Amino acid sequence: MFEFTSIAHYHAQLQEGNVTCIQAVEHYLNKIHATRQLNAFIEVYADEALQRAKQLDEKRKSKSPSGKLHGVVIGIKDVICYKDHKISASSNILNNFTSVYSSTAVDRLIEQDAIIIGNLNCDEFAMGSTNENSAYGNVLNALDETRVPGGSSGGSAVAVQAGLCMASLGSDTGGSVRQPADFCGIIGLKPSYGRISRYGLIAYASSFDSIGIFGTTIPDVASLLEVMAGADEYDSTVSQKEVPAYSSQISTTKKRRFAYFDEALNHPGLDPEIAAAIKTRIKQLEEEGHEVRQVPFDLLDYVVPAYYVLTTAEASSNLSRFDGVKYGYRTTAPGVELTVFYKQSRSAGFGREVKRRIMLGTFVLSAGYYDAYFTRAQKVRKLLCDKIQLIFRDFDFILLPTSPVTAFKAGEKMGDPIAMYLADIYTVMANLAGIPAISLPLFKHSNGMPFGLQVMANRFDEVSLLQISTLLLQEN
Repeated sequence: MFEFTSIAHYHAQLQEGNVTCIQAVEHYLNKIHATRQLNAFIEVYADEALQRAKQLDEKRKSKSPSGKLHGVVIGIKDVICYKDHKISASSNILNNFTSVYSSTAVDRLIEQDAIIIGNLNCDEFAMGSTNENSAYGNVLNALDETRVPGGSSGGSAVAVQAGLCMASLGSDTGGSVRQPADFCGIIGLKPSYGRISRYGLIAYASSFDSIGIFGTTIPDVASLLEVMAGADEYDSTVSQKEVPAYSSQISTTKKRRFAYFDEALNHPGLDPEIAAAIKTRIKQLEEEGHEVRQVPFDLLDYVVPAYYVLTTAEASSNLSRFDGVKYGYRTTAPGVELTVFYKQSRSAGFGREVKRRIMLGTFVLSAGYYDAYFTRAQKVRKLLCDKIQLIFRDFDFILLPTSPVTAFKAGEKMGDPIAMYLADIYTVMANLAGIPAISLPLFKHSNGMPFGLQVMANRFDEVSLLQISTLLLQEN
């Protein structure tokens, strides 16, 4: 009976001959079939995955060099391109569209012998916090199917949570990896902006988007990051910095300096149990010899408004390319005037939440309101970045909740989009500042649902972030 605990253990099993890649893929295909009601996958590449597994087993038998992710079974969010496979961003406007190229992230996974088992459900164009905005229907939380898995990468989180793949890729524009990881009780990493190439990632907000990683162990997450990170000629915004050997640098006993915000832990919107658990963990860190201090932070109530002004403005621009002319959904009404053609195609192709954000973004970019909203939001972003850099002069990490609440019931917040947006209060900061952040599954609520601790580090200091994450999980 195949059982996955970590990539290292799986590779040891492969080398000892106790398991094959084909057996691993068959195991996941059976589990995906048995949990179809979760709706995590949009499409499963069953035949292709089995064929690749067979090739990798033969490669191993021939003693050919194996890649770092040999036989590792991975799912990818439906906003990440994979050549000759359908990609839709969970939207009707891209129904039946086939990608003509692969993202750099996927190419690098495949180069290291990974197996892509399917593409995963998400909120349409990565816009949402519950995975209830998908053209393919809701994703269900495997721990309690009446609750949401979080979003927008809900399918990616549930696939790892329910054991439908070994690891998965999501995208994080304002918390879309960390929040579903929090709701599902797994690890979710958003790297620094520019650490992983965005080439082949369908854009929501280009100065915020990051490909992120879901996993069950820090070494697994570190291995995927190590493979995907690095310079890319197809992405002018990707970092040229050298990629550390993350997977071999995750252990440390060094005492660290932590900052936390009283405004965050005593916020009226934060669940009291979540606040109490994090405060207790802060005291434990102090007792273990780490330096932990409260730092004043007067920008907390500005981060969500600034985030939504800027991201919707960028979305309005990015999504203008989906006009029904070159590809995707188009109106079937004959002989209509061009402007009407655009309007009808986009109105029918886009879902409610996407249209809401496009209209909001168009509004804040309009001539009469540009300075009042967009320019002011950019100023807030600059203040926030400067403030965070000052904090990192004296501290190694910032501690925050991931979400103000645990996973809530499906449909509970769909009627109040403002309340939904405000729930991003603790995650959008990392995207505004471009810093790495991780959600760690450390706690369990009295309602039976998991919740995590969010840790942020300075830009491109993923090594330290993975090291402290290892320590925190070991001590849990």
